[in-house]
Amino acid sequence: MRRSAIAVALLAALPATAQPAFEPRPLPSHIYTGGWEHFVGGGLAAFDCSGDGLPELYAAGGSNPGQLFLNGSEPGGDLTFARTESSGLEITGVIGAYPLDIDSDGVLDLAVLRVGDNLLLRGTGDCRFAPMEIGFQSGEAWSTAFSATWEAGAELPTLAIGNYVDRADPEGPFGTCDANRLYRPEGDAYAAPLALEPGFCALSMLFTDWARTGRPDLRVSNDRHYYVRGGEEQLWAMEDTPRLYGPEDGWASHQLWGMGIASRDLDRDGLAEVYLTSMGDQRLQIREGDGPSYVDARYEQGATAHRPYTGGDGRPSTGWHAAFGDVDNDGWSDLFVTKGNVEQMPGSAMDDPNNLLMGGAEGVFTEAGLEAGIASLHRGRGGALVDLNADGRLDIAVVNRGAEMELFQNVTPDIGHWLAVLPLQEGPNRFAIGAHVELRAGDALWVQEITVGGGHAGGVAGPLHFGIGAAEMVDIRVIWPEGAVSDWPGIAADQTVTLTR
Repeated sequence: MRRSAIAVALLAALPATAQPAFEPRPLPSHIYTGGWEHFVGGGLAAFDCSGDGLPELYAAGGSNPGQLFLNGSEPGGDLTFARTESSGLEITGVIGAYPLDIDSDGVLDLAVLRVGDNLLLRGTGDCRFAPMEIGFQSGEAWSTAFSATWEAGAELPTLAIGNYVDRADPEGPFGTCDANRLYRPEGDAYAAPLALEPGFCALSMLFTDWARTGRPDLRVSNDRHYYVRGGEEQLWAMEDTPRLYGPEDGWASHQLWGMGIASRDLDRDGLAEVYLTSMGDQRLQIREGDGPSYVDARYEQGATAHRPYTGGDGRPSTGWHAAFGDVDNDGWSDLFVTKGNVEQMPGSAMDDPNNLLMGGAEGVFTEAGLEAGIASLHRGRGGALVDLNADGRLDIAVVNRGAEMELFQNVTPDIGHWLAVLPLQEGPNRFAIGAHVELRAGDALWVQEITVGGGHAGGVAGPLHFGIGAAEMVDIRVIWPEGAVSDWPGIAADQTVTLTR
């Protein structure tokens, strides 16, 4: 991994942090279940729908109804959630959901993935949701991946929906992956979707400006279990007519049992690395050269998480949702991964604990899941790594297949400093999807891109969380969508700030 002398020098200035520690907190009963169409999915969305600044949780249910949990926590206090039955989200067949402000009214909406018709639901501001009438044509596919971005001049976001096996194909299920769909708006409504073919059974998608050119492209992670042969990971160039990057662009072929995508600048050079979960091993990928050429990180960097670290089951692990975040606020990104057997696959571990990989200055990750208290042996699916009680510590929630949903409060002592940043702008794209937020302290630089998508069947909307180590003051700027750049005002640490364009 690329490393600068600047980043290594900063390490000496960081405070010594304690072992990360989490404590379980109760939740009302909720289980993700169902037949083979719900072996995948089980996504979790975290977003504030009540207006109090604390995220709610919406969990897919599969054959059970989806469930919205209202956040009743006191800032800095114990996590407390209550069930609501009047949100309009008590829907069966839900694979997952992603929060975003589709109509740019300042209230977060939901894109809900289902086995059958997908839904775009408008948030009404009181944790209730209703269908949006904007020309969205769903179809009856088995939808398992989602991402969204704003293209230049558009009133509505561009949506990408990834579909799994074509259930209507009599030759299936193997080798019968469905086409994916791209929805581009025409004014204040959506045109008929464009098929993105070939489809290789997508389980995660992410629009990201990987090269910092101002144009997000679409990365797709695909499940080799069903495309069997001839498929690979994909990166779509979002030109007027989208096209797949190929070897002539520098794109190398990667094949894996792809489940989830996470993206974060780990080495402070301003460009994001990519993490891919899989059945068998996980892959941290690093860009090399000027084009979209990615290579797998060295095994010695500790990111493969290829076998369980506790539980006594030595068979290969199965990774699902992945999320970067600084759990101890030491200034280096950590990595949370949910784990669990697809169902009863004999070649994969059944006792497969979630990972908490603690990052460091040399790009090496160290497993801390058991000591931290998050090593559940349930079949994890969707997850969220998010500050649920506004105390500057990232908490964890996990949706499990066939077992109760779990909630873990971060109680790590002696954490470093932090900053939570929420950029807002007027007009379309109210929450500045596609912007990059940069923080600097001395010679250190932290960068995050505001994205919708990735993970496995769910995501987080709200302030970006930065751990900044020993820094008590940082300079901050936003590179807004379509290229406008703010100044570098100084901001004190340990607070949530809203930056209005």
